[in-house]
Amino acid sequence: MKTIDCRNMACPVPVVTVKKALEESGGEGVQVFVDPGAPRENVTRFALNRGYRVAEAEIDGGYALTITGGDASPAVVAERRTEGGKRVLLVTSDRLGDGPEELGRLLMKNFIITLLELPDEPDVIYFLNSGVFLTTEGSELLDVLNRLGDRGVEIFSCGLCLDFFQKKDKLEAGAVTNMLTIAESLIQAGSVIRL
Repeated sequence: MKTIDCRNMACPVPVVTVKKALEESGGEGVQVFVDPGAPRENVTRFALNRGYRVAEAEIDGGYALTITGGDASPAVVAERRTEGGKRVLLVTSDRLGDGPEELGRLLMKNFIITLLELPDEPDVIYFLNSGVFLTTEGSELLDVLNRLGDRGVEIFSCGLCLDFFQKKDKLEAGAVTNMLTIAESLIQAGSVIRL
């Protein structure tokens, strides 16, 4: 079994490195050392979403993840998509439109709240750039986003964006994700709506 060290790597390098190692492993699996927090969560979620098993052990300053089983071939990944693909909402700002900031923030707030009233919610919502302000401490939308999460809407914030704005420890709705996961989701989606 191949062992790789992904500690002290910036997002999305740990997930990309693990993806490549699994593709080259010939089914033997890999052991990967990762930092706690987002790297551990992202690598684990990536592996589990592809049908792998993940066993973890705490090590000095991080985790050792042993990833076995599964099949990450493109055909298997494609089979796991829902019919027609997922409906993905991509939120790239904390405001909607190009007008006055106050109006833009009000429009975004009303849009997100209105999602609770729709019969067909998005399957996944990704928050990038200043959109992560909506999922972090101080946002007026935390209750709404958590209610959407309780209904099965997957809510993710870009880890790189959270780091950039120094808000990773302030995340209060959804989970942290990485650009590889976001890119794959957008490519495989049945529909993408960008705000």
